[in-house]
Amino acid sequence: MNPQRISDLQGAVWHTSSYSNNGSGCVERGRLLSGRQGVRDTKDRTRGTLVFAAGPWQEFITAVRDGGLS
Repeated sequence: MNPQRISDLQGAVWHTSSYSNNGSGCVERGRLLSGRQGVRDTKDRTRGTLVFAAGPWQEFITAVRDGGLS
């Protein structure tokens, strides 16, 4: 995976996961202007962002919903 440039993340709309709790495990998902999805640690954004193309992101979401990652 190539590291993302800051400019790739500018303009992203970030949302904290509804599964994040108040103590730990906080994750944000961001829709990037390129149509890709970013995932980052809410508490330590300096650790970087994982970026996924739309297709693999949707496959991941479907697998989670269907219980395929348990």
